[in-house]
Amino acid sequence: YDMVHFGHANSLRQAKALGDKVIVGIHTDEEITKHKGPPVFTEEERVKMVKGIKWVDEVVLGAPYVTTLEVLDRNNCDFCVHGDDITMTAEGVDTYHLVKSANRYKEVRRTAGVSTTDLVGRMLLLTRNHFRQGSAEYDIEKEVTILKRRMKSHPGSSNMGQDSAAKSPWTGCSQFLPTTQKIIQFSDGKSPNPGDKIVYVAGAFDLFHVGHLDFLEKARKLGDYLIVGLHTDPVVNSYKGSNYPIMNLHERVLSVLACKFVNEVVIGAPYCVTEELLEHFKIDVVCHGGTPIALEDGKIDPYALPKTKAIFELIDSGNDMTTERIVERIISHRLAYERRNQAKEKKEIEAFEALQRQKQTQKAG
Repeated sequence: YDMVHFGHANSLRQAKALGDKVIVGIHTDEEITKHKGPPVFTEEERVKMVKGIKWVDEVVLGAPYVTTLEVLDRNNCDFCVHGDDITMTAEGVDTYHLVKSANRYKEVRRTAGVSTTDLVGRMLLLTRNHFRQGSAEYDIEKEVTILKRRMKSHPGSSNMGQDSAAKSPWTGCSQFLPTTQKIIQFSDGKSPNPGDKIVYVAGAFDLFHVGHLDFLEKARKLGDYLIVGLHTDPVVNSYKGSNYPIMNLHERVLSVLACKFVNEVVIGAPYCVTEELLEHFKIDVVCHGGTPIALEDGKIDPYALPKTKAIFELIDSGNDMTTERIVERIISHRLAYERRNQAKEKKEIEAFEALQRQKQTQKAG
C-alpha cells in the first residue's frame, strides 16, 4: 500500500463486501525494498493512510511479503483477499501461493486505469494527458513531444506505464474511466441530520496523502458532517502550475470519498466560496489548512465571504506533507524508481505469459 490511491481503496471496499471485518497487513520498508524496490512512503505513513480508508477495521504492521496460514490464524482471519493481478517476491514466487493451496484465498477485480507505477510516471515525465478536456479527455495516446524528449535524454528508459501499449497487463495504464456507479459505491449516501454542524473545506487534494488525512480529521472534529469541495483540473493548474494536478478530477473525487472523515464531495467546487454555496449546503464553518491561499485573478481572496461572516477557521494539521514534497521524493530517487518499475514489469510479463501457457495447456487437455 505505497502511495495509497483509489485503486487500493476499491480493492478494500470489495474485500469488505466479502466478510464482516477487514484487517490489512502492511509490509515494512525493509521488506518492500527487498522485493519491489524503495517505497515512496514510510511504513508509518502507509499505516496511517490505510487506517484512514473507510472500509478498513484494523491495520497490522510487519506482515510478511509471502502470506502464510500462520498469519491468517494469528489474526483470526478466515481468508486472504487480493486483486486479480499477481504479486511476486524478488525470486519470482507468487506471494499468495500458500493461502491459495489451502483454499483460503479470494480475489477481487483490480481497478483498471490506475497504478502506483502510472502515478510515479506522471510525476517523472511531467505529462499532462491525465487532465485533458473536451473530446480528448479520455484519449490514451502518449504525449509524443514530452516522451520523445525524455527518451532522447534518457536512452533505454521506460515509458513508466504511461500509455495503452505498456507491456504489463497490470501496471500499464489504460486510462481510468469514471462511472456514476463507482461514485455511488464510494459514497456513504447519507445526508446531514437536523441540527448537524456542517464543515466545508476546499482544495485540490491531489495525490491524497497523510497531510490531507490529518487536516480532514481535524476539520471533521469541528462539526458533525464534513463536505469537501474539489476544484477542477484547470483551476488547480492555474494556481499550482506545471503538470498539476497529478491526478485528474475524477480520480481525486474517489480518493477523497474513500476517506473515513469525509461525508460528501462537491465535484468542481467554485474557487471562491459563494453565498449560494453556503446557503445550499447550510455550511456553518469553512476551514483551510497551512498551505498558502492563492488569490483569484491575483487579487480576490477566495475566503473573503466566510471571513466576513466570521465562520472561517485556519487549521494546523500538525503535518508538513504536501503534494509537492511527494513529487520531490520521486524525482530525487528517479533512477531507483525507474529500475523498480522496469523490474516489476519484467516479472509481471513473465508471470502473465506463464498463466497464458497454463490456460492453453488446460484447454488442449
